[in-house]
Amino acid sequence: MKLIKATILGILGLSTALVLAAGNPFAGSPGWGDIGRDWGSTSAVYTTPEGTVWVAERCGQNSCVDRDNLDSVFHFDSDGNLLTSFGAGMIVWPHGIHVDSDGNVWVTDARGNEGKGHQVHKFSPDGELLMSLGKAGIAGDAMDEFNQPSDVLVGPDGSIFVVDGHGAEGNNRVMKFSSDGSFLMTWGSTGKENGEFRDPHALAMDSTGRLFVGDRGNSRLQIFDQEGNHLETWTQFGRPSGLFIDHNDILYAADSESNTTWGANRGYARGIYIGSAFDGWVTMHIPDPNSDPDNAGTTAAEGVAVDLDGNIYGAEVGPEQVVKYTRRR
Repeated sequence: MKLIKATILGILGLSTALVLAAGNPFAGSPGWGDIGRDWGSTSAVYTTPEGTVWVAERCGQNSCVDRDNLDSVFHFDSDGNLLTSFGAGMIVWPHGIHVDSDGNVWVTDARGNEGKGHQVHKFSPDGELLMSLGKAGIAGDAMDEFNQPSDVLVGPDGSIFVVDGHGAEGNNRVMKFSSDGSFLMTWGSTGKENGEFRDPHALAMDSTGRLFVGDRGNSRLQIFDQEGNHLETWTQFGRPSGLFIDHNDILYAADSESNTTWGANRGYARGIYIGSAFDGWVTMHIPDPNSDPDNAGTTAAEGVAVDLDGNIYGAEVGPEQVVKYTRRR
């Protein structure tokens, strides 16, 4: 069985190599979206069934500390025109974003400062704060605490999933809550075996309800059922910082850190990997536009989302922008 699994993973790795050699089928438009001021770092982008785009950015820099007058959550139409914004003075370090089936906007705050942060916030579409999970400004490992939560996802039944622990030595766990915010369960610990994590950084769910976790520090993604049972581990989608699964069960994985100066996942090409959430075949790749990624920090997309027309939005931390990618004609 181990030999069969290793052979399958080897074939999938070969499919990735062939895709990388085939070239980039998308054209990127840097500097997408007008917020009326300079953008800061952003890793948080999400699209809605109506064709709009939500982004959370870090107040013109890489943190919203001392910038309480600036909104950090923005809603755009597909052309990048701003529809609404909110969040001033509420979020220290916006990191992950999710829009649930009712249109509510969930944002993770992955740092703490002066009584704020280390929380997950639920907002109405017009910016009313509806719920907060975690203890404001307190980093911890109790069941009602987070330590730098990276991403959040709301399942079809309203269950709330949070990957908790930004950084390889953090909490390294997935937490599950009921729709009213009551704690249900948690799984995971620090390590590299199945069901263990180092910097669980992103979440996505396919049409069958399988939960995909971007296990960035281990340069892989892991797939679970909603009760935390491990189903599969995939490495052919690079070192995933961001995940998104569209309505056709196409998986998009943003790799912003492979081949960096700290030697993470060397041999993989940074960029956005595109493939099937069912069989794991990688079919397309958008490369990192940086000409020398081996000698750069975090570049290209860290967060990724896709609209109904197949346009891809990459949220970039280092370059401080959102890039919209469209298919070449």
